[in-house]
Amino acid sequence: MDRRRFLGWANSALAAFGIAGHPLQAANRMTEGEDYYDKLGVAKIVNAAGTYTALTASTMPPSVQAAVARAAKHPVRLAELHRAAGEYLARQLHCEAALVTSGAASGLTLGTAACMTVGNKAAVHNIPADLAGLKNEVIVQKAHRYDYDHAVRNCGARFVQVETMQEYEAAFNGRTVMTHFFNAAESGQIGREDWIRVAHSHAVPCFNDAAADVPPISNLWNYTRMGFDLVTFSGGKGIRGPQNAGLLLGKKDLIAAAVENNSPHSDSIGRGMKVAKEQIVGMVAAVDWFLAQSDAGMEAEFRRRADRIAAQLKSIPTLESKVEIPNVAANVVPHLLIRYDQQRVKISPTAVAAELRRGTPSIELNPATGKKQAGGLPSDENTIVVGVWMLEPGEDVIVAKRLREVLAKAAQA
Repeated sequence: MDRRRFLGWANSALAAFGIAGHPLQAANRMTEGEDYYDKLGVAKIVNAAGTYTALTASTMPPSVQAAVARAAKHPVRLAELHRAAGEYLARQLHCEAALVTSGAASGLTLGTAACMTVGNKAAVHNIPADLAGLKNEVIVQKAHRYDYDHAVRNCGARFVQVETMQEYEAAFNGRTVMTHFFNAAESGQIGREDWIRVAHSHAVPCFNDAAADVPPISNLWNYTRMGFDLVTFSGGKGIRGPQNAGLLLGKKDLIAAAVENNSPHSDSIGRGMKVAKEQIVGMVAAVDWFLAQSDAGMEAEFRRRADRIAAQLKSIPTLESKVEIPNVAANVVPHLLIRYDQQRVKISPTAVAAELRRGTPSIELNPATGKKQAGGLPSDENTIVVGVWMLEPGEDVIVAKRLREVLAKAAQA
């Protein structure tokens, strides 16, 4: 019997005999750490939604958790750690240079700042308030404007919107500092290769926001190899690193400029975007873990989870289920879609989601539930969407049980 199981068995035995507060229980708390979610009264959830920031994104695999815990035990020189981690990640991800950032949004800000200040260190101290002599126009397709624009505008940049290739060609001028591409955009007339080609013909760098766009694993180098000068990824989504970490990958000169704009440089736009030593190590460990996986292996496991849930719902009248993979660049993993006749099962998908959220344990379904064609999935007002890829072992059984309970009760109403 290993130490953890022994402590668990011993604590149960002590509790059974009413011997609370025994030293063995204190030793167990020291080994596992106090449960501060319980102490703070914060509800733990079952994540049947996906890698959403508001749901604290992914959970780190055991090897990543262990690397983070070990890194917490020793101070190091932060600049040395950043440099070593960047060099290692660049080798692993087949790009010129890399920087661990405090998430993909931080990567957007630092990358934009890099484009504005590359070769001009004095400008690092001036943006965004003083843009004298600096280029600050960023060309973007109108269909690629999104909620993360602010991360670019933080630097004092302003967007120039285009729709057609002709408009794109005509948008470049002496103030153009960068072009921006949202990798998961569901529309837009200009594709990646043409976007890069035109920008480079004007000697302007291209930035690609691919925050949520792994798997496939190869996307970690596909876009830099394609020619994008900068690419950012979220660390806490499919890569399953710390949620407050991310990757900025790209050309050496631009990554070096991003470093100058980043913490721990005090008089810089990135000073508040500090990445702790634990998160830097955790990001490196997560990349190692992720590269050890296979696309086929992950997809097979996610399909098994979806199939197990669907199998438990076969007795629900009129219910049909199928597994779908989104037809956009983000969250390209199997999701379970469930439909039924609401005249027979008298509850809407959004009401099902609310019931699962109110239960114990609280379960979050994918936000595409009850919505028309959301997130690249063929969903509608009559669809329950279960995101299976962030479920912990055994949680697919919990989700299946609660869905069956709620739907069966509605079928009897």
